[in-house]
Amino acid sequence: MEQKIMCEVHNCTYWGSGNRCTADAIYVVSHKGERASKTEETDCRTFEPQDV
Repeated sequence: MEQKIMCEVHNCTYWGSGNRCTADAIYVVSHKGERASKTEETDCRTFEPQDV
């Protein structure tokens, strides 16, 4: 099944055409290891800045 993961972080290595994430896997964590109840309480650990 084709994955359609959207991303708007233009300076990420995995940011692709059409705001698609091109990473093979996505790693998302909650802040401080606590249970998240809102989007703002999570972080994408897959992010890698593009080489400039």
